Amino acid sequence: MNIEEKLHDRKMCSALLDKLKKSIDEYGKPIRFMEVCGTHTVSIFQSGLRSLLPEGLTHLSGPGCPVCVTHDSEVAAFLRLAEKENVILATFGDLIRVPAPDGKSLKHAMANGANVQIVYSPMDAVKLAQDNPHKDVIFLGVGFETTAPTIAATILYAQKNSIKNYSVFCCHKLVPPALKVLLDNNINDRYIDAFLLPGHVSLIIGLKPYEFMAEDYRYPAVVGGFEPAEIIHALYLISEQMRQGKALIENAYTRAVSYEGNSTAKNMLAAVFDVCDTNWRGLGEIPQSGLKISKNFEEFDALVKYNETIIPTKPLAGCKCGEVLQGKITPAQCPLFAKVCTPQNPTGPCMVSTEGSCAAWYNYRDI
Repeated sequence: MNIEEKLHDRKMCSALLDKLKKSIDEYGKPIRFMEVCGTHTVSIFQSGLRSLLPEGLTHLSGPGCPVCVTHDSEVAAFLRLAEKENVILATFGDLIRVPAPDGKSLKHAMANGANVQIVYSPMDAVKLAQDNPHKDVIFLGVGFETTAPTIAATILYAQKNSIKNYSVFCCHKLVPPALKVLLDNNINDRYIDAFLLPGHVSLIIGLKPYEFMAEDYRYPAVVGGFEPAEIIHALYLISEQMRQGKALIENAYTRAVSYEGNSTAKNMLAAVFDVCDTNWRGLGEIPQSGLKISKNFEEFDALVKYNETIIPTKPLAGCKCGEVLQGKITPAQCPLFAKVCTPQNPTGPCMVSTEGSCAAWYNYRDI
């Protein structure tokens, strides 16, 4: 049995669930944990794990879906760039259907003649620029610390190879500052008790950037993998911290995550990007929580190249994605869920993205 098979093994998962239940029973109080990774969201639902969690353990989804946290004003800017002459917008597929405040999306822009191309990696966008030398290719760079190094790599490659018709609209966001906002918002009513930290982001940044959560706020937090057994084990460690009155940053994904993270990726980020303030859907503007392309590479910054600014916009009417991303409500508590808002006709981004909480609730609600 290889490692992936073992981590899905029914007997192993059942034994871990028993340990988790015993720990929660001994603690004697409810535990509400938040995961802040879209892959965890999908894994918990897709595996049926959510329905197997012991009584007393409540799962909340946080701002871990890259498409979902992309702000309304950024989506509106995407549409303005799509209207530019001689431009090809390159993007991952999920962004195509994310509505702007007026309900329009890149899919509508395509129907009106905009040249929007779906790519499967950032380097595909660079190749698109090389294959279309008389067009300007703008890649829509969204996501967290996980994907940002790959975007940095395309900019370094474009500079080295003098690819002048390639640029990036950088909307990357940093997870630890968002966690601080959640903790600050949670001080009075403490509706979150602990955090399941993101495995993919932690591959890049390591454990150190999370230490403030335990040291300053006294919250248990555990980095977890994505297979059922790994998630259950991480939840068990959270429960044991709660039971023992501890607040630690623990690593339950040691086969991939180290304390220091990936130094090569972090150095690449530091070389290409500067840290900046940025807006998050549902959380507002968070200081020092985003990345912008540094002046040394501003020829590849689409906002500079096209003199584009991000203009404040009103939020999507009726959409509760912001509350869902903060764990204040579940998707099912949104009055639009599964009625007006479905994956076929989404009102907001949490129902668009495959990693969105609303889409996961909708697609796996009977599991």
